[in-house]
Amino acid sequence: MGNRLSKIYTRTGDGGTTGLADGSRVDKDAARVETMGDVDELNTLIGAILLHELPDGCAECLTDVQHALFDIGGEMAIPGHTSVGERHVESLEETLDKLNADLPPLKEFILPGGGPATVACHIARAVARRSERQMIRLSRDEPVNEASRRYLNRLSDLLFVMARVCARIESGEVYWQPGRNR
Repeated sequence: MGNRLSKIYTRTGDGGTTGLADGSRVDKDAARVETMGDVDELNTLIGAILLHELPDGCAECLTDVQHALFDIGGEMAIPGHTSVGERHVESLEETLDKLNADLPPLKEFILPGGGPATVACHIARAVARRSERQMIRLSRDEPVNEASRRYLNRLSDLLFVMARVCARIESGEVYWQPGRNR
């Protein structure tokens, strides 16, 4: 693979547009670009989770997730291109089932708190949900890969479960107490 970027600044975006990988130009606030940005932010947050000590299998899973998110970003950069398929979604579901198997059933709502890895998972979960919402918004005007949308949905579930698993090795889950400040 040759050099992809030889010069970081090009000045081509100074007018408020950006180039897609197919050579077309779109407004920087277009739904496609917003989706790309949200997925990029999510990928960065997954990288931040990987800085923490994680339960067995989680780091490998999240590294695979980063690659899939980069593929989704590629789909956004090349309209009509697909890289993510049902196998990606199924892989997340398999990991979800494994991680969830040893967790106690939820009887209360969990606050996004606890230890560092737990909180990092919750932050990434919230951005995964935003990424999915943005992709749905884009799908109203342009075709999107439905497998990628489902992937983001499952990923937010995975990050929630991973937060629960991390909480068990960190400081425990923080439960919502309705009306606590009354």
